Amino acid sequence: MTDGIKLDAHHRKTVEKIFTHPTSHNIQWHDVLSLLRAVAEVEETHEGRYRVTLGPETETLPEPKGTDIDIQMVVDLRRMLKGAGIGPE
Repeated sequence: MTDGIKLDAHHRKTVEKIFTHPTSHNIQWHDVLSLLRAVAEVEETHEGRYRVTLGPETETLPEPKGTDIDIQMVVDLRRMLKGAGIGPE
């Protein structure tokens, strides 16, 4: 984990799920959003989209239609988190 970023047990568990191989299909959006709000700047935009700035990268993520995120969002989150120095311990 990055120095200076303190994640609680719930956030650490979400990070572990994001980095699990093979990709988990039961990562809930509300868990991801909670994690992102703890480590990034998150701005809700129109139509259920969220502008997330983490480190040098800004990405616009759509709110999933169901409760779980899809595989493409997992890939995007892995890239963003890894770029910011955040990963499983």
